[in-house]
Amino acid sequence: MLQVGLSLPRSPGGADGGFPMDEGDNTGTGEEIFGSSPVTVVITSEADTWDIDISSCLGCGQFVDWDRMQDPEQQTHIPRDILSKPPEELKKLAREGYWAVSRALRAQVYHQLIQQVSCRLVTPDALVYRDVASRLFGKMSVSAYPLPEFLEECSMPTYCLNPEGITALKKILICVGNLFPDITYSPVLPSLVALLLHYSEDEAQCFENISRLIASNAPHTSYIDQSFLAHQASCMTFGDLANKHCPAAHKLIASTSENVFEVYSKWLSWLFHDLPFNYAIRVFDVYLLEGQKVLYRIALALLKQYRLSVTSAELEGTDIKADLQAFVQNIAEHVTVDKLLERAFGIRLFSRKEIWLLQMANRKALMERGITMVQSRQSFHLAIDMQNFSSSTVTAQEMRIIWSWIPERFSLSPPMLLFSTSEDGCSLQR
Repeated sequence: MLQVGLSLPRSPGGADGGFPMDEGDNTGTGEEIFGSSPVTVVITSEADTWDIDISSCLGCGQFVDWDRMQDPEQQTHIPRDILSKPPEELKKLAREGYWAVSRALRAQVYHQLIQQVSCRLVTPDALVYRDVASRLFGKMSVSAYPLPEFLEECSMPTYCLNPEGITALKKILICVGNLFPDITYSPVLPSLVALLLHYSEDEAQCFENISRLIASNAPHTSYIDQSFLAHQASCMTFGDLANKHCPAAHKLIASTSENVFEVYSKWLSWLFHDLPFNYAIRVFDVYLLEGQKVLYRIALALLKQYRLSVTSAELEGTDIKADLQAFVQNIAEHVTVDKLLERAFGIRLFSRKEIWLLQMANRKALMERGITMVQSRQSFHLAIDMQNFSSSTVTAQEMRIIWSWIPERFSLSPPMLLFSTSEDGCSLQR
Protein backbone atom coordinates (compact mmCIF):
# COMPACT_ATOMS: atom_id res chain seq x y z
CA MET A 1 0.00 0.00 0.00
CA LEU A 2 1.44 3.37 -1.08
CA GLN A 3 0.72 6.43 1.07
CA VAL A 4 1.11 9.85 -0.53
CA GLY A 5 1.17 12.75 1.94
CA LEU A 6 -0.61 15.47 -0.01
CA SER A 7 -2.31 18.36 1.73
CA LEU A 8 -5.76 18.69 0.16
CA PRO A 9 -8.97 20.31 1.33
CA ARG A 10 -11.24 17.87 3.07
CA SER A 11 -14.90 17.82 2.19
CA PRO A 12 -16.99 18.15 5.34
CA GLY A 13 -20.03 17.28 3.28
CA GLY A 14 -19.34 13.65 2.45
CA ALA A 15 -16.89 10.79 2.20
CA ASP A 16 -15.77 8.92 -0.87
CA GLY A 17 -17.42 5.64 -1.57
CA GLY A 18 -19.79 4.14 0.95
CA PHE A 19 -22.31 1.36 0.69
CA PRO A 20 -26.11 1.44 0.41
CA MET A 21 -27.84 0.87 3.71
CA ASP A 22 -30.90 -0.83 2.29
CA GLU A 23 -31.82 -2.69 -0.83
CA GLY A 24 -32.88 -0.41 -3.64
CA ASP A 25 -31.59 2.84 -2.10
CA ASN A 26 -29.28 5.16 -4.02
CA THR A 27 -27.02 7.07 -1.66
CA GLY A 28 -24.80 9.91 -2.85
CA THR A 29 -21.03 9.77 -2.75
CA GLY A 30 -20.31 13.34 -1.66
CA GLU A 31 -17.51 13.82 -4.17
CA GLU A 32 -17.39 17.62 -3.87
CA ILE A 33 -14.31 18.98 -2.10
CA PHE A 34 -14.68 21.96 0.18
CA GLY A 35 -13.05 23.06 3.41
CA SER A 36 -9.69 23.92 4.86
CA SER A 37 -8.43 20.97 6.92
CA PRO A 38 -5.58 18.84 5.44
CA VAL A 39 -6.00 15.13 4.86
CA THR A 40 -3.76 12.36 3.60
CA VAL A 41 -4.52 10.73 0.27
CA VAL A 42 -4.08 6.97 0.50
CA ILE A 43 -3.65 5.03 -2.76
CA THR A 44 -4.23 1.29 -2.49
CA SER A 45 -3.87 -1.45 -5.03
CA GLU A 46 -6.91 -3.54 -5.93
CA ALA A 47 -5.51 -6.46 -3.98
CA ASP A 48 -5.30 -4.50 -0.75
CA THR A 49 -8.10 -4.58 1.82
CA TRP A 50 -9.27 -1.74 4.01
CA ASP A 51 -7.39 -2.38 7.23
CA ILE A 52 -8.87 -1.22 10.49
CA ASP A 53 -6.40 0.48 12.80
CA ILE A 54 -7.74 0.23 16.32
CA SER A 55 -4.63 1.82 17.82
CA SER A 56 -6.09 5.27 17.06
CA CYS A 57 -9.10 4.46 19.25
CA LEU A 58 -7.26 3.40 22.37
CA GLY A 59 -7.86 6.85 23.86
CA CYS A 60 -11.63 6.50 23.49
CA GLY A 61 -13.45 6.24 26.78
CA GLN A 62 -12.16 9.30 28.62
CA PHE A 63 -15.77 10.40 29.12
CA VAL A 64 -16.98 7.08 30.58
CA ASP A 65 -17.57 6.02 34.18
CA TRP A 66 -16.38 2.43 33.79
CA ASP A 67 -17.89 1.31 37.09
CA ARG A 68 -21.34 1.88 35.56
CA MET A 69 -20.69 -0.10 32.38
CA GLN A 70 -22.52 -3.42 32.77
CA ASP A 71 -20.81 -5.55 30.12
CA PRO A 72 -17.06 -6.15 30.59
CA GLU A 73 -14.99 -6.02 27.41
CA GLN A 74 -14.19 -9.40 25.93
CA GLN A 75 -10.78 -10.36 24.64
CA THR A 76 -11.17 -11.51 21.07
CA HIS A 77 -9.39 -11.49 17.73
CA ILE A 78 -10.54 -8.64 15.48
CA PRO A 79 -10.20 -9.25 11.72
CA ARG A 80 -8.37 -6.27 10.24
CA ASP A 81 -10.52 -6.25 7.11
CA ILE A 82 -13.87 -6.24 8.89
CA LEU A 83 -15.08 -2.93 7.43
CA SER A 84 -14.43 -4.09 3.86
CA LYS A 85 -17.06 -6.80 4.13
CA PRO A 86 -20.21 -6.59 1.94
CA PRO A 87 -23.09 -4.45 3.30
CA GLU A 88 -25.37 -7.41 4.01
CA GLU A 89 -22.64 -9.14 6.02
CA LEU A 90 -21.98 -5.95 7.99
CA LYS A 91 -25.69 -5.68 8.79
CA LYS A 92 -25.68 -9.28 10.04
CA LEU A 93 -22.64 -8.64 12.25
CA ALA A 94 -24.21 -5.48 13.73
CA ARG A 95 -27.51 -7.24 14.42
CA GLU A 96 -25.71 -10.09 16.16
CA GLY A 97 -23.75 -7.70 18.38
CA TYR A 98 -20.32 -8.24 16.89
CA TRP A 99 -19.21 -4.67 17.64
CA ALA A 100 -19.83 -5.33 21.34
CA VAL A 101 -16.80 -7.61 21.67
CA SER A 102 -14.39 -4.67 21.75
CA ARG A 103 -14.71 -1.04 22.75
CA ALA A 104 -11.95 -0.07 20.31
CA LEU A 105 -13.66 -1.93 17.46
CA ARG A 106 -17.00 -0.28 18.11
CA ALA A 107 -15.37 3.16 18.30
CA GLN A 108 -13.59 2.66 14.99
CA VAL A 109 -16.65 1.19 13.27
CA TYR A 110 -18.83 4.10 14.40
CA HIS A 111 -16.38 6.68 13.09
CA GLN A 112 -15.85 4.96 9.74
CA LEU A 113 -19.56 4.32 9.15
CA ILE A 114 -20.51 7.90 9.89
CA GLN A 115 -17.75 9.20 7.63
CA GLN A 116 -19.44 7.29 4.81
CA VAL A 117 -22.80 9.01 5.36
CA SER A 118 -23.68 11.25 2.42
CA CYS A 119 -24.33 14.75 3.77
CA ARG A 120 -24.54 18.40 2.78
CA LEU A 121 -21.50 19.98 1.16
CA VAL A 122 -20.90 22.52 3.94
CA THR A 123 -21.04 20.49 7.16
CA PRO A 124 -19.14 21.61 10.29
CA ASP A 125 -16.23 19.34 11.16
CA ALA A 126 -13.81 18.85 14.07
CA LEU A 127 -11.75 21.96 13.23
CA VAL A 128 -14.86 24.12 13.14
CA TYR A 129 -15.90 22.74 16.54
CA ARG A 130 -12.53 23.56 18.12
CA ASP A 131 -12.72 27.11 16.79
CA VAL A 132 -16.32 27.70 17.93
CA ALA A 133 -15.81 25.98 21.30
CA SER A 134 -12.72 28.07 22.05
CA ARG A 135 -14.64 31.25 21.31
CA LEU A 136 -17.71 30.20 23.32
CA PHE A 137 -16.08 28.58 26.33
CA GLY A 138 -12.63 30.16 26.37
CA LYS A 139 -13.33 32.49 29.27
CA MET A 140 -16.62 31.22 30.69
CA SER A 141 -17.72 27.87 32.10
CA VAL A 142 -20.27 25.71 30.32
CA SER A 143 -22.79 26.30 33.11
CA ALA A 144 -22.95 29.96 32.09
CA TYR A 145 -24.52 29.00 28.76
CA PRO A 146 -28.11 27.77 28.44
CA LEU A 147 -28.86 24.75 26.29
CA PRO A 148 -30.30 25.51 22.84
CA GLU A 149 -33.98 26.42 22.67
CA PHE A 150 -34.77 23.37 20.56
CA LEU A 151 -34.01 21.21 23.63
CA GLU A 152 -36.49 23.01 25.88
CA GLU A 153 -38.33 20.47 28.04
CA CYS A 154 -36.36 17.63 26.39
CA SER A 155 -34.71 15.02 28.61
CA MET A 156 -30.94 14.59 28.51
CA PRO A 157 -29.91 11.02 29.43
CA THR A 158 -26.25 10.63 30.33
CA TYR A 159 -26.04 6.81 30.41
CA CYS A 160 -22.55 5.91 31.73
CA LEU A 161 -20.85 9.28 31.21
CA ASN A 162 -18.62 10.64 33.95
CA PRO A 163 -18.72 14.34 35.00
CA GLU A 164 -16.24 15.24 32.24
CA GLY A 165 -18.47 13.47 29.73
CA ILE A 166 -21.59 15.30 30.93
CA THR A 167 -19.78 18.63 30.50
CA ALA A 168 -18.66 17.58 27.01
CA LEU A 169 -22.24 16.58 26.15
CA LYS A 170 -23.51 20.04 27.07
CA LYS A 171 -20.72 21.77 25.13
CA ILE A 172 -21.43 19.77 21.99
CA LEU A 173 -25.18 20.45 22.18
CA ILE A 174 -24.55 24.19 22.64
CA CYS A 175 -22.24 24.21 19.61
CA VAL A 176 -24.82 22.27 17.57
CA GLY A 177 -27.36 24.95 18.43
CA ASN A 178 -24.85 27.61 17.39
CA LEU A 179 -23.94 26.01 14.04
CA PHE A 180 -27.31 24.49 13.08
CA PRO A 181 -29.80 27.36 13.58
CA ASP A 182 -32.37 25.56 11.40
CA ILE A 183 -32.92 22.90 14.11
CA THR A 184 -36.07 23.87 15.99
CA TYR A 185 -37.04 20.66 17.80
CA SER A 186 -35.03 17.48 18.32
CA PRO A 187 -35.74 15.56 21.54
CA VAL A 188 -33.65 12.53 20.49
CA LEU A 189 -30.46 14.48 19.77
CA PRO A 190 -29.04 14.55 23.36
CA SER A 191 -29.29 10.75 23.61
CA LEU A 192 -27.45 10.21 20.32
CA VAL A 193 -24.66 12.60 21.31
CA ALA A 194 -24.36 10.89 24.70
CA LEU A 195 -24.07 7.44 23.10
CA LEU A 196 -21.45 8.65 20.62
CA LEU A 197 -19.40 10.23 23.40
CA HIS A 198 -18.85 6.80 24.95
CA TYR A 199 -16.88 5.84 21.84
CA SER A 200 -15.26 9.12 20.77
CA GLU A 201 -11.61 10.14 21.04
CA ASP A 202 -12.56 13.70 21.99
CA GLU A 203 -15.37 16.24 21.83
CA ALA A 204 -14.39 17.40 18.33
CA GLN A 205 -14.68 13.92 16.82
CA CYS A 206 -18.06 13.38 18.48
CA PHE A 207 -19.29 16.76 17.19
CA GLU A 208 -18.13 16.02 13.63
CA ASN A 209 -19.89 12.65 13.64
CA ILE A 210 -23.18 13.96 15.00
CA SER A 211 -23.00 16.83 12.49
CA ARG A 212 -22.80 14.36 9.62
CA LEU A 213 -25.91 12.56 10.89
CA ILE A 214 -27.75 15.88 11.21
CA ALA A 215 -26.71 16.97 7.70
CA SER A 216 -27.40 13.63 5.99
CA ASN A 217 -28.93 14.10 2.54
CA ALA A 218 -29.24 10.48 1.41
CA PRO A 219 -32.53 9.87 -0.45
CA HIS A 220 -35.48 8.57 1.61
CA THR A 221 -33.27 8.58 4.71
CA SER A 222 -33.36 10.69 7.84
CA TYR A 223 -31.30 9.99 10.92
CA ILE A 224 -32.47 12.80 13.22
CA ASP A 225 -35.79 14.68 13.19
CA GLN A 226 -35.02 18.39 13.47
CA SER A 227 -38.42 20.07 13.70
CA PHE A 228 -41.66 19.62 15.59
CA LEU A 229 -43.37 18.85 12.29
CA ALA A 230 -40.91 16.05 11.42
CA HIS A 231 -41.07 14.61 14.94
CA GLN A 232 -44.88 14.57 14.98
CA ALA A 233 -44.96 12.97 11.53
CA SER A 234 -42.64 10.18 12.72
CA CYS A 235 -44.88 9.58 15.75
CA MET A 236 -47.92 9.36 13.48
CA THR A 237 -46.04 6.97 11.20
CA PHE A 238 -45.26 4.75 14.17
CA GLY A 239 -48.97 4.78 15.05
CA ASP A 240 -49.83 3.64 11.52
CA LEU A 241 -47.25 0.83 11.70
CA ALA A 242 -48.41 -0.26 15.17
CA ASN A 243 -51.98 -0.48 13.90
CA LYS A 244 -50.88 -2.76 11.06
CA HIS A 245 -48.12 -4.86 12.64
CA CYS A 246 -49.14 -4.99 16.32
CA PRO A 247 -52.97 -5.14 16.17
CA ALA A 248 -53.37 -6.85 19.56
CA ALA A 249 -51.17 -4.34 21.39
CA HIS A 250 -52.72 -1.45 19.46
CA LYS A 251 -56.25 -2.49 20.40
CA LEU A 252 -55.22 -2.92 24.05
CA ILE A 253 -53.73 0.58 24.19
CA ALA A 254 -56.68 2.13 22.35
CA SER A 255 -59.15 0.55 24.76
CA THR A 256 -57.31 1.68 27.91
CA SER A 257 -55.93 5.08 26.90
CA GLU A 258 -57.80 8.33 26.36
CA ASN A 259 -55.36 9.33 23.62
CA VAL A 260 -53.44 6.66 21.68
CA PHE A 261 -51.26 9.24 19.98
CA GLU A 262 -50.10 10.53 23.36
CA VAL A 263 -48.75 7.03 24.09
CA TYR A 264 -47.08 6.60 20.71
CA SER A 265 -45.52 10.06 20.83
CA LYS A 266 -42.94 8.56 23.22
CA TRP A 267 -41.80 5.79 20.90
CA LEU A 268 -38.31 7.25 20.33
CA SER A 269 -37.92 7.84 24.06
CA TRP A 270 -38.42 4.11 24.62
CA LEU A 271 -35.33 3.44 22.52
CA PHE A 272 -33.00 6.31 23.41
CA HIS A 273 -34.02 7.26 26.93
CA ASP A 274 -35.76 4.40 28.70
CA LEU A 275 -33.78 1.39 27.43
CA PRO A 276 -30.76 0.46 29.58
CA PHE A 277 -27.39 1.41 28.07
CA ASN A 278 -26.44 -2.12 26.97
CA TYR A 279 -29.72 -2.32 25.01
CA ALA A 280 -29.61 1.25 23.65
CA ILE A 281 -26.08 0.86 22.31
CA ARG A 282 -27.06 -2.29 20.42
CA VAL A 283 -29.94 -0.33 18.88
CA PHE A 284 -27.41 2.35 17.93
CA ASP A 285 -25.20 -0.28 16.25
CA VAL A 286 -27.87 -1.21 13.71
CA TYR A 287 -29.25 2.34 13.44
CA LEU A 288 -25.95 3.64 12.04
CA LEU A 289 -25.90 0.94 9.39
CA GLU A 290 -29.57 0.79 8.41
CA GLY A 291 -31.08 4.15 9.27
CA GLN A 292 -34.30 5.14 11.00
CA LYS A 293 -36.26 2.18 9.62
CA VAL A 294 -34.75 -0.16 12.21
CA LEU A 295 -35.95 2.12 15.01
CA TYR A 296 -39.54 1.47 13.96
CA ARG A 297 -38.83 -2.27 13.95
CA ILE A 298 -37.34 -2.32 17.45
CA ALA A 299 -40.06 -0.09 18.93
CA LEU A 300 -42.70 -2.40 17.43
CA ALA A 301 -40.89 -5.39 18.97
CA LEU A 302 -41.04 -3.65 22.36
CA LEU A 303 -44.76 -3.04 21.87
CA LYS A 304 -45.35 -6.72 21.02
CA GLN A 305 -43.36 -7.81 24.07
CA TYR A 306 -45.34 -5.43 26.28
CA ARG A 307 -48.60 -6.97 25.05
CA LEU A 308 -47.32 -10.43 26.02
CA SER A 309 -46.51 -9.20 29.53
CA VAL A 310 -49.81 -7.53 30.52
CA THR A 311 -53.53 -8.17 30.40
CA SER A 312 -56.48 -5.82 29.93
CA ALA A 313 -57.53 -6.37 33.55
CA GLU A 314 -54.09 -5.33 34.83
CA LEU A 315 -54.23 -2.07 32.87
CA GLU A 316 -57.65 -1.04 34.14
CA GLY A 317 -57.24 2.47 35.54
CA THR A 318 -53.50 2.48 34.81
CA ASP A 319 -51.52 5.28 33.20
CA ILE A 320 -50.48 3.18 30.23
CA LYS A 321 -47.87 5.67 29.04
CA ALA A 322 -46.06 5.49 32.38
CA ASP A 323 -46.55 1.73 32.52
CA LEU A 324 -44.96 1.29 29.09
CA GLN A 325 -42.05 3.48 30.13
CA ALA A 326 -41.47 1.40 33.28
CA PHE A 327 -41.68 -1.80 31.20
CA VAL A 328 -38.98 -0.59 28.79
CA GLN A 329 -36.74 0.57 31.63
CA ASN A 330 -36.92 -2.96 33.10
CA ILE A 331 -36.82 -4.78 29.76
CA ALA A 332 -34.01 -7.09 30.94
CA GLU A 333 -36.57 -8.84 33.17
CA HIS A 334 -38.62 -9.80 30.11
CA VAL A 335 -36.32 -10.38 27.13
CA THR A 336 -32.61 -10.34 26.28
CA VAL A 337 -31.27 -7.77 23.85
CA ASP A 338 -30.42 -10.50 21.32
CA LYS A 339 -33.94 -11.93 21.44
CA LEU A 340 -35.45 -8.42 21.18
CA LEU A 341 -33.46 -7.67 18.02
CA GLU A 342 -34.26 -11.09 16.61
CA ARG A 343 -37.98 -10.40 17.02
CA ALA A 344 -37.59 -6.90 15.60
CA PHE A 345 -36.03 -8.15 12.39
CA GLY A 346 -38.62 -10.88 12.15
CA ILE A 347 -41.32 -8.25 11.58
CA ARG A 348 -42.11 -7.73 7.90
CA LEU A 349 -42.13 -4.00 7.26
CA PHE A 350 -42.46 -1.57 4.40
CA SER A 351 -39.35 -0.63 2.48
CA ARG A 352 -37.49 2.48 3.57
CA LYS A 353 -38.98 4.39 0.62
CA GLU A 354 -42.53 3.39 1.57
CA ILE A 355 -41.96 4.50 5.17
CA TRP A 356 -40.58 7.78 3.84
CA LEU A 357 -43.71 8.29 1.72
CA LEU A 358 -45.91 7.55 4.75
CA GLN A 359 -43.97 10.14 6.77
CA MET A 360 -44.39 12.70 3.98
CA ALA A 361 -48.16 12.04 3.84
CA ASN A 362 -48.44 12.53 7.61
CA ARG A 363 -46.32 15.66 7.42
CA LYS A 364 -48.55 17.08 4.67
CA ALA A 365 -51.67 16.37 6.76
CA LEU A 366 -50.15 18.21 9.73
CA MET A 367 -49.20 21.19 7.58
CA GLU A 368 -52.72 21.36 6.15
CA ARG A 369 -54.00 21.53 9.72
CA GLY A 370 -51.51 24.29 10.49
CA ILE A 371 -49.46 22.13 12.88
CA THR A 372 -45.85 23.22 12.33
CA MET A 373 -44.74 24.58 15.72
CA VAL A 374 -44.64 23.05 19.20
CA GLN A 375 -48.12 23.10 20.73
CA SER A 376 -50.43 21.03 22.88
CA ARG A 377 -51.08 17.65 21.27
CA GLN A 378 -54.49 17.37 22.90
CA SER A 379 -55.78 20.39 21.01
CA PHE A 380 -55.11 19.01 17.57
CA HIS A 381 -54.86 15.24 17.66
CA LEU A 382 -57.81 14.01 19.68
CA ALA A 383 -60.41 14.96 17.09
CA ILE A 384 -63.32 13.42 19.04
CA ASP A 385 -64.45 14.94 22.32
CA MET A 386 -64.88 11.74 24.34
CA GLN A 387 -66.23 13.64 27.33
CA ASN A 388 -69.30 14.71 25.35
CA PHE A 389 -69.49 11.73 23.00
CA SER A 390 -72.84 9.95 22.72
CA SER A 391 -74.07 7.27 20.38
CA SER A 392 -76.83 4.67 20.34
CA THR A 393 -74.52 2.30 18.44
CA VAL A 394 -71.12 2.32 20.16
CA THR A 395 -69.72 3.28 23.55
CA ALA A 396 -67.00 5.92 23.97
CA GLN A 397 -64.42 3.15 24.58
CA GLU A 398 -65.47 1.34 21.40
CA MET A 399 -65.29 4.62 19.48
CA ARG A 400 -61.71 5.13 20.66
CA ILE A 401 -60.81 1.70 19.27
CA ILE A 402 -62.59 2.36 15.97
CA TRP A 403 -60.94 5.78 15.65
CA SER A 404 -57.49 4.23 16.28
CA TRP A 405 -57.94 2.05 13.19
CA ILE A 406 -58.11 5.13 10.93
CA PRO A 407 -54.74 6.16 9.40
CA GLU A 408 -53.16 8.88 11.52
CA ARG A 409 -53.32 11.58 8.85
CA PHE A 410 -57.11 11.15 8.52
CA SER A 411 -57.81 10.97 12.25
CA LEU A 412 -56.62 14.58 12.63
CA SER A 413 -59.98 15.86 11.38
CA PRO A 414 -63.22 15.54 13.40
CA PRO A 415 -65.82 13.18 11.91
CA MET A 416 -68.93 14.53 10.17
CA LEU A 417 -72.28 12.77 10.32
CA LEU A 418 -73.45 12.20 6.72
CA PHE A 419 -76.39 9.86 7.25
CA SER A 420 -78.49 8.56 10.12
CA THR A 421 -81.50 6.27 9.81
CA SER A 422 -83.06 7.94 12.85
CA GLU A 423 -82.99 11.28 11.04
CA ASP A 424 -82.93 10.37 7.35
CA GLY A 425 -85.07 7.19 7.38
CA CYS A 426 -84.53 3.93 5.54
CA SER A 427 -86.22 4.63 2.18
CA LEU A 428 -84.21 3.48 -0.83
CA GLN A 429 -85.63 6.42 -2.81
CA ARG A 430 -83.98 8.84 -0.37
